[in-house]
Amino acid sequence: MPPIAKELTVGQVSQRSGVAISALHFYERQGLIHSRRTAGNQRRYRRDTLRRVSFIRVSQRVGIPLARIRQALDRLPDNRTPTRTDWARVSEQWRDELDTRIAQLVRLRDDLTGCIGCGCLSLDSCVLVNPDDALAADGSGPRRLLVEPDHPDTGHGEPGAHTA
Repeated sequence: MPPIAKELTVGQVSQRSGVAISALHFYERQGLIHSRRTAGNQRRYRRDTLRRVSFIRVSQRVGIPLARIRQALDRLPDNRTPTRTDWARVSEQWRDELDTRIAQLVRLRDDLTGCIGCGCLSLDSCVLVNPDDALAADGSGPRRLLVEPDHPDTGHGEPGAHTA
């Protein structure tokens, strides 16, 4: 049986983790994982990169943005691999955020039955994009569709600039 290598190629990390090589390169550009370069300019990853990649993938799967994942990884001493204790601490911190998102998604799901996906063209009030018919004060028609870019008040444009 051959000895276990201390470092892995990008192909080996990809194969072992099930993550595409392009994704590994992206994670590296984002500062989530790190490699060293050989004399031939090939990437070599420490074996613990596999656990970091798993941590990233599980975090993404539950909806945590990469910026928050990077913050969690950056808090680990000496950029080490997350342990079970680390994961428990981080997941507890993310629990409230996830609970809030779940509640928002439930509200959106429940409110979706009142939306016909029309941009409020034929509904007086849309609980998704025009709660309490707040856009009625701007006039009739699809107010969110009748805008030009860079309107100073909304950042979307001048109302009534286009007709639908």
